[in-house]
Amino acid sequence: MVELLDRFIGQLRRSPPSLASMTLPAPTPDDVVIVTGASSGIGAEIARELARRGHGLVIIARRQGPLDDLATELTNSHSIRVEVIPADLTELDARRAIATTIAERGLRVSGLVNNAGFSTKGPVASSDPDREVSMIRTNVEAVAHLCSLFVPTLVERGAGAVLNVASTAAFQPLPGQAGYAASKAFVLSYTHALRGELRATGVSCTALCPGPVETGFAEAAGFTDDETKALPGFMWRSATEVARQGVDAMVKGRPVVIPGLPNKLGAIGGYLAPRQLLVPILARQHPSLQ
Repeated sequence: MVELLDRFIGQLRRSPPSLASMTLPAPTPDDVVIVTGASSGIGAEIARELARRGHGLVIIARRQGPLDDLATELTNSHSIRVEVIPADLTELDARRAIATTIAERGLRVSGLVNNAGFSTKGPVASSDPDREVSMIRTNVEAVAHLCSLFVPTLVERGAGAVLNVASTAAFQPLPGQAGYAASKAFVLSYTHALRGELRATGVSCTALCPGPVETGFAEAAGFTDDETKALPGFMWRSATEVARQGVDAMVKGRPVVIPGLPNKLGAIGGYLAPRQLLVPILARQHPSLQ
């Protein structure tokens, strides 16, 4: 059953022969992996996991203080190079400046982790328009823009890996978080398409699709403790576990990784269920629509 699910969603136990060379290059002193949204949660844990494996990093988020703290921690613990670039990824010029800064510092990009993102909650009819647009710019626009900025560099060197963080919300519409689920559906579709384009280049592209994760993500979206606890405990995964599985999949060039069997089952069910049946059920169950 698990094997069937993995095959259906593209999470292969072994990469096909044509993808065998599509792995994150071994670390060198001037090579760095870019990690966005690295100040906390999954992004910080992905940075820690990459650092543990010896990779130099460029860590990006809006708040410089937490980035500086993380850079100090990783440099002291793993003796790697960690560059900090504070940036608001909703801004086009800020994203362009990331590429300029990396070039000016003489760094060579070996990987890109598009992790930055957030969710809103509640019906669109009572949403904050500015907040909705900011979410789309972060979750969708920044992913496409940063891939466009850095994938050409990876293709030119003939090696590299991209990890785009989506969500199990990508597999079905989600009333109460309509924009968020749609943005993650974009990330998943974009990753599959980009992977197809990169097939003969030596560069891989992976989508990480977590379910509920023990971070401050839900609180930032406005969910209360009671609303968060409504999700069954067996679905939750730690940020450390999710990061480890995501980096493992990135290194091995896998297409999709969904941490936890219950979340795999939920994703496949959401993908296959008829929308006219599924969407009303989800609308009745979502805590922000009660």
